Amino acid sequence: MSEPGRDRIRELLDAVLADVEVGDRLGDMAAAAYTSPFHFSRQVSRAAGEPPVALRRRVLLERAAWRIQRGTSVTDAAFEAGYDSVEGFSRAFARAFGCVPSAMPARGERGHWLPAPNGIHFHSPTVLYVDGGAATEHSAGEVLALMVRHDLDDTDAVLAAAEPLGEPELRRERLAGHEVLSWSGPETTLADVLQHLALDKLPWLASIEGADEPDLAGPHDVATLRARHADVAARWLAMTRDVERRGAWDDRVIDAICDPPESFLLSQIVAHTLTFSAHRRQLARWMLRQAGVDVSVPTLDPDPITWHRRASGGQ
Repeated sequence: MSEPGRDRIRELLDAVLADVEVGDRLGDMAAAAYTSPFHFSRQVSRAAGEPPVALRRRVLLERAAWRIQRGTSVTDAAFEAGYDSVEGFSRAFARAFGCVPSAMPARGERGHWLPAPNGIHFHSPTVLYVDGGAATEHSAGEVLALMVRHDLDDTDAVLAAAEPLGEPELRRERLAGHEVLSWSGPETTLADVLQHLALDKLPWLASIEGADEPDLAGPHDVATLRARHADVAARWLAMTRDVERRGAWDDRVIDAICDPPESFLLSQIVAHTLTFSAHRRQLARWMLRQAGVDVSVPTLDPDPITWHRRASGGQ
């Protein structure tokens, strides 16, 4: 089984494309991935849809074309691609690109990618590019949905980490005079920060839903805050999905809870909430560390990349 957050596909591709003088030998690639040639070939073929030897040859030819288009000599490109002779490289290049290396069109006239069953291409000396397939238009809502879900999950993880702490650690002043927002009051203790993390979406939800002013009174013990956050999270997620479905991000609410009443775009509300929630989650981690909590555990990793890998099974 893969470790949580481990990018096994990347590890396999690293082994296939490692800059080592082993040519296309399957055994050397498998050794770099600490597995047998049989299992390595099966894993790569299943994950990438292309045998490792074919994948390596194609991507290295793409790299050679990329270098030639930027002034590298055919001889240097041939040996960098692992060929023993310029003649052998030229034959392979011509079969792949339909022209000999010296006749490769300029980069403004032709790209360096070859047809690929998996969309994996050489992109630059430090980057592989994975083409998503047919060209499509995607709403920015897909990125937003990931950010919203990460915010909600990460807030729950921070609250869960604080549950075992006693009141003295929760109420200990750690940042005298600290305010995240001038109108939201002091946030000098871990208890202050957790309360805002758990409850600050409620007034916004009331405005958007047309509900009464929410009750933000206690109790504010961590277990209760976590339970309230679970309810808030479901409503917040449903709200953002509904707004995205209706294409209503430019809709506006007039918030009568404010004094005086103030208008907000729905897009502004979500952007505001994500920004200050992210700040408070990091602030809470610092305070948790000060209280003796180990924040290096995987469940408290704040990076949305590693969170998404865990949530999606490592993909």
